[in-house]
Amino acid sequence: MRPVTIARNYAEALFGLGEQTGQTEQYARLLDAVATAVETSPEVQATLMSPQVPKAEKARLLAAALREAPRPFVLFLQAVVKRGRQGLLSEIEREYEALLDIKHNRLRAGVTLARPADEALREQIREGLSRQLGKDVVAGFSVDSEILGGAIVRIGTRHYDGSLRRKLTKLRRQLLSPS
Repeated sequence: MRPVTIARNYAEALFGLGEQTGQTEQYARLLDAVATAVETSPEVQATLMSPQVPKAEKARLLAAALREAPRPFVLFLQAVVKRGRQGLLSEIEREYEALLDIKHNRLRAGVTLARPADEALREQIREGLSRQLGKDVVAGFSVDSEILGGAIVRIGTRHYDGSLRRKLTKLRRQLLSPS
C-alpha cells in the first residue's frame, strides 16, 4: 500500500474519532503540533524513528509528553507508533487537514504575486476566489518578481496563470508567428 493511502486511512480513523467526541478541531491542532515537533526537533525525531528504542517506550514517551491531550488522541498516536507508522505523521496531518477542509467547505489555494501584498489586497483576493469558487478559500501567498505583475493561482492540481509574463509571452508569439 502506498504511504499516502496509509496516511489517509489513519487520518480518516482519527477524523471519525474526532467527530464522535466533538474534538475534530482540537485533534487537528494537536496533530499539527506533534508532526511539527517530529519534523523540527532532531531529538524527538531520533527517538521516534530509532529502531533501538522499543515501540512500547516510544508510546510511553508520547503519553508522558501529551498528558494534557485527550486520551483518545494519545491512544491514536500510540497505535501509530506501535505499528511503525510514525514516519507518516506529516502525511497523516495533511490528510486530516484535507478532511477538515471538506467538512468546512474550504479550498486551499496558493497565490503567487509579483510583489508582497498588504493585508487588504490579500483579503480582497481571498474574497474574490471564494465568490468565484463558491467555497471558503484559505490562501497562502508567495512572491515571484519574475511574473512581472498579475497573479498565478494554484488550487489542487489546477493552475490559473494570469501573470503579466504569460500575457507578454503570448503576445510575443502572436506577433512573431507568420499569419
